[in-house]
Amino acid sequence: MSIAGIGHNADGIVLQVEARFFNSLSKYSGREGLCRKLELPAGSRVGDVIGLFKLPLDEIFLVLRNGRDITPGIYQGGVVNEEVVLEDGDVIAFSGPVPYSYGYGAPVV
Repeated sequence: MSIAGIGHNADGIVLQVEARFFNSLSKYSGREGLCRKLELPAGSRVGDVIGLFKLPLDEIFLVLRNGRDITPGIYQGGVVNEEVVLEDGDVIAFSGPVPYSYGYGAPVV
């Protein structure tokens, strides 16, 4: 987890973050369930959570932060903005493609 560039007084600060897993990414959440409460050092990024759970980038189709889409574009599986810095209380949701969606090969009409 990286904390570079956020100031000298951030040492020891811990963030409470929740990670949620949907669709095909639910298998990466572990035995503790689909909603995981995490304690991360200040300055942690979305990429740190992806690495913590070993989520394959090419399987991530949607990332939400507090209900807002932070995925760079639609239908770009594997393109994730890993540099988004997390804040205390954030809820980060990861989703693979939804059945019958473009990610599964269904035509978009």
